[in-house]
Amino acid sequence: MMAKPTGGLDLTGKSMDEEVAGYLKRRGIHQEFKYPFGKDQLWSLISRPGNLNACHPFCKENEALDWDENSHSDRLEYLNGMTYIRQFLNWNAQAGYDLIIGEKNGPQSYVVWKITELGDNQSSLSITVYPYLLANLNKAISFLPFVLYIRPKLRTYLKSVLRGFAYHAEHNQPVPRNHWGKHSWFS
Repeated sequence: MMAKPTGGLDLTGKSMDEEVAGYLKRRGIHQEFKYPFGKDQLWSLISRPGNLNACHPFCKENEALDWDENSHSDRLEYLNGMTYIRQFLNWNAQAGYDLIIGEKNGPQSYVVWKITELGDNQSSLSITVYPYLLANLNKAISFLPFVLYIRPKLRTYLKSVLRGFAYHAEHNQPVPRNHWGKHSWFS
């Protein structure tokens, strides 16, 4: 299901498809995690309003701003006080979603969450981030900072987030904050 967060055109005058195409030109960081339960349970974990409160190790607060059949957005406050808005673009039940995330009226990163069924009681979740960081620089100039700094930082972050869903499902309690270590960008 497609949500049109800006009525089809954003403030730049581009359609959402044109915006997404622009995000996909950025370098992406991909991380995947396998879970010992099926995709229905995984979808339930990632699609509930406020789900990051229980599953995200760097989340101070996750508040649904708009959460109905045709539109989804929420506010994510990290442990360090930084606040991002997540605006969901495509919501595909049992399969995943894509979204843009960033500070209100600030630069946005594009993120794709994808569920894959691996068997009766096994599934995986992958998250791919196309960050705004370094996006406006020449690719040759930004290559080393991206590879040596941005990618490792985001991989560590994504591993912790993905593990948080497994922790919550296994222990039936919120993941402890900074459970797998602090993160210099979000803790």
